[in-house]
Amino acid sequence: MRRAAKVDTNHSQIVTGLRAIFGPDCVLDLSAVGRGCPDICVGVRGKTLLMEIKTPTGKLTSDQVYWHRNWGGQKAVVTTLQEALDVIEQETT
Repeated sequence: MRRAAKVDTNHSQIVTGLRAIFGPDCVLDLSAVGRGCPDICVGVRGKTLLMEIKTPTGKLTSDQVYWHRNWGGQKAVVTTLQEALDVIEQETT
């Protein structure tokens, strides 16, 4: 049996901040999926963005490293709300 996915301590702050800025339906929490899947999917400005949330000292798990290496699309690792906003700005302009 698979153990429950652990979310980083900054997860809620980043998700809450993004939802406050872009709307509650623009941020899908994927943290329970596990198996390397990113923590959130953000739909904004016609783009779908995948983000893994880590603490500043957090490291990707082996499943996350595998997923990031093999995913053919956009993905990002963020540690703060500002970093998430920076990714959105870079990817949507």
